[in-house]
Amino acid sequence: MHGPRNGMSIAGTVFRRQARSLFFRFLATPNPMRSLRTVHVVLLSVLSAMAAMPALAQSVFVADSSAIQFFSRTPIENIEAINHKATSTLSPAEYSIQFQVPIAGFQFENGLMQKHFNSMYMETEKYPFATFRGQLTDSLDLSKDTVYLTKAMGILKIHGMDHAQVFEGRVESKGGRAKLTCDFKVKLEDHAIKVPGATFLNIAQEIEVKVYFEYIGTEPHPHRK
Repeated sequence: MHGPRNGMSIAGTVFRRQARSLFFRFLATPNPMRSLRTVHVVLLSVLSAMAAMPALAQSVFVADSSAIQFFSRTPIENIEAINHKATSTLSPAEYSIQFQVPIAGFQFENGLMQKHFNSMYMETEKYPFATFRGQLTDSLDLSKDTVYLTKAMGILKIHGMDHAQVFEGRVESKGGRAKLTCDFKVKLEDHAIKVPGATFLNIAQEIEVKVYFEYIGTEPHPHRK
């Protein structure tokens, strides 16, 4: 690596760490007046600043296999569904990750539950996708066969509603491919998802989600000027 480029990389890494630290402190500070819009604005500012820093060229990884599962657990009933139609890109050079999940792609064992899920709860025709756009908290060198435990901070959009999230995940790279696994929970109230009174006790108010992506490396982005 040449000196100037390495220096730019070090400066970018230091800045990213400072930006991430600022955001995490912001979230941890008790402030009843802090609105979701304020969190959103601060997060987008941090993400934009981090993305603008110089970065070394490295492959962009595109998912060619996916599995998104969710579980609703209550004393009355357990409900689960799986979706293999999600798409995702992972860019270590940009410290970025994003994914998109077509809501209609979730498959249930119970066909009636699947129909209710799309029409009554998720309003799939109106809000066809769930998305996440975020920044990784760690540098990943996926040219090596290794395993990383990392976090991503960003905006999760479900049912048309944005919510700031920090996810913990595991990234394993081997032979030019990468696997990502991540578990997290989604509160229905964070995304204005309403459950009719007749089924309120059957649906958990906090849903468990498991994410799995397999990626293949593509051509790297050119170096930033």
